[in-house]
Amino acid sequence: MHFQWYPGHMTKAKRTMQEDIRLIDVVIELVDARIPHSSKNPDIDQLAANKSRILLLNKSDMADPASLDPWIRTYTGKGYLALAINAKKKNELKKVNALIQEACREKMERDRKRGILNRPVRAMIVGIPNVGKSTFINSFAGKACTKTGNKPGVTKGKQWIRLNKQVELLDTPGILWPKFEDQVVGQHLAFVGAIRDELIQSMDLALDLIEFLTESYPGTLEQYYHVDESADSAELLCQLAKNRGCIAKGNETDYDKAAFLLLDDFRNARIGRITIEKPE
Repeated sequence: MHFQWYPGHMTKAKRTMQEDIRLIDVVIELVDARIPHSSKNPDIDQLAANKSRILLLNKSDMADPASLDPWIRTYTGKGYLALAINAKKKNELKKVNALIQEACREKMERDRKRGILNRPVRAMIVGIPNVGKSTFINSFAGKACTKTGNKPGVTKGKQWIRLNKQVELLDTPGILWPKFEDQVVGQHLAFVGAIRDELIQSMDLALDLIEFLTESYPGTLEQYYHVDESADSAELLCQLAKNRGCIAKGNETDYDKAAFLLLDDFRNARIGRITIEKPE
């Protein structure tokens, strides 16, 4: 299965971000804690060159807890200020504010020496679609100041949000990159819903997910769906469909419905906290 999704508004959004970056003191990139490598847009590194960088592993409540510290160490070693967060929990965002101040300490000191006092730090929020940027900003600001949704591509234009006297945020639309060099990256993005479901073969993707889960998290499907994991992936999906009543007209098994059910359960962590990628 070939994975690709780069609609026209993403080209425009990237061009706008390139124009706005000169106004920015620090770039805050959100990645999905379940796929911290595949959800990190490689174009951002070029866009944010010479800027302070913060990397937030969002949706950490859905990721395998054992994977979080190794990923934080990996990105810290690459020069980022890294932190695992759940954007829905406001109390965790105090740590983010502290990171922003740390990232901009030198800049704030230069301003002070020039007699520039109380100029707010300007931060750009970037990330792929459906990574939780709008939820993060709404929680951080304490009000519903951006639209949120559980589908990729909700935010279409830039928005400035004044958080407090110290920080201004520039929200940006979620963007991918024009071509996935590694189709495994595309597969992982599809797993978490960063690529529109209309563009994927749901049953093939579900079979790939079943194969991963039985190998990396044995017993998970058996416990949640009461299936026999000794069966192959296709038979497991068939068992899942029957156990969950995925029946189409004519009493036929509805494999597409079963596939979307599995994907939705994974994306919402109903089957457990699972991380697809581990740091090398």
